Amino acid sequence: MPVSCVAASEVPAEAGMVAVPVFAGCVLPEGSEIKLDVAFLEGAGFEGTVGQVQSFPTGDHTLTLVGMGSPDEVDAETFRRAAAAIVQAAWRTPEVTTTLLDALPQDGIDRMRAARAIAEGTGMAAYEFLAYKSSVTPCRLETVTVVDPAAGSDAVVQRALDHGSTVAEAVRLARDVVNEPAGTLTPTRLAELATEIADREGLTIEVLDDVAIAEAGLGGLSGVAQGSHEPARLIELRYEPPGEASATLALVGKGITFDSGGLSIKSADPMMTMKTDMSGAAAVMAAMSALPALGAQVRVLGFLPVTENMPGGGAIKPGDVVRIRNGKTVEVLNTDAEGRLVLADGLSLAAERAPDAIVDVATLTGAQIVALGPKIAAVLGNHEGLLDQVRRAGERAGEAVWPLPLPEEYRKDIDSDVADLKNIGQPGKAGAVVAGLFLQEFVAGVPWAHLDVAGPARADTDYGYVKKGATGVAVRTLLELITTFEPLS
Repeated sequence: MPVSCVAASEVPAEAGMVAVPVFAGCVLPEGSEIKLDVAFLEGAGFEGTVGQVQSFPTGDHTLTLVGMGSPDEVDAETFRRAAAAIVQAAWRTPEVTTTLLDALPQDGIDRMRAARAIAEGTGMAAYEFLAYKSSVTPCRLETVTVVDPAAGSDAVVQRALDHGSTVAEAVRLARDVVNEPAGTLTPTRLAELATEIADREGLTIEVLDDVAIAEAGLGGLSGVAQGSHEPARLIELRYEPPGEASATLALVGKGITFDSGGLSIKSADPMMTMKTDMSGAAAVMAAMSALPALGAQVRVLGFLPVTENMPGGGAIKPGDVVRIRNGKTVEVLNTDAEGRLVLADGLSLAAERAPDAIVDVATLTGAQIVALGPKIAAVLGNHEGLLDQVRRAGERAGEAVWPLPLPEEYRKDIDSDVADLKNIGQPGKAGAVVAGLFLQEFVAGVPWAHLDVAGPARADTDYGYVKKGATGVAVRTLLELITTFEPLS
């Protein structure tokens, strides 16, 4: 269950656990009345590094020291990681109070962003996926009381905490969807879930079934779906802001609910986690679910092409040609490069609506993991201003995003002998970049950014507020981008 974050002006008298910030070197924030035995703490190995905790009983409550690192380097991510450490320390405790806001630097992050970060770190760190566990010991933490040292601003801090909790809940939703086994989260079920979310949150939704997909000319999506008994779905979500929209953004999320590789079949080990291949669709759906609560002023259109990629008797074959929604033909030389085919249809649909910008999210290439590892997403696109906004949004949200180029000289690598394009370039050479060049063919010149999240979509271990399994990557970046979007010149 989500943890509630509540603002208060002082530490409640009945507080059972109180978590206080401590800077590197065991230095307390200015004005703190707590006395620390520095020699004892150093002997226990506590140094005040970010996310480090040390708990011990006092006369009235359990005191938990939470490391904040150097006071000159405290930022939103520091507060997220500190909040996550508090959750871990209080895992079996129903309530905890924290004075983390005492660690606000004089210059830099403001109180509202710090409070948001505390709620985000709390909600994400308390996440568990227990649907298929027969014996569990779930987190018992229910409430985190955040003490605000500035008198009279409880309501303002509470709004910030609510904002952060909404973001965290969207991340938790994305994690739940991606963690769900592919046998139960079929394309049909994902469309049903999107409909439930749209009805609950006041979004508009339209779902195309496999017949309507074919009639709409979505040849990439239809082609990938040929090998599966599960019919494909094209999900379109729409968020309309209150009042006049300041801009229109289109989001496209890759929704391969299971990727066997098709006839270009994967080996056993890489296939074990291929339920994760719909992380882009999950991120878009989850981010859009939060927009009404956040009151975003941007109109947002979400396109989710959803299917399985299976090697059935009707599966698309290497050498087959598909026609994408925008009329371009693609020779499919590797059926395991299917994500770009379904995205091509989604991007074509998005471009037809003439939005101010398009952002797509996909677990697209193993080359992204080779280039940037498991914790950094790649961003590529055709508009420097948009790319900069995406990068900065990721930085503020605590999700690392690194730009890769789209060199025109590599475009010839996707020329086909029999069609307009082929779906792969030269094996082992610039795979993430070539995939981006392929996608660029379907945006019709609209400002566009592509987020390749193949690495950070899944974690092999817990770290901080990231839990093993699906990470919900890109949800925070998308929400930060949408709520701060600036018109492009």
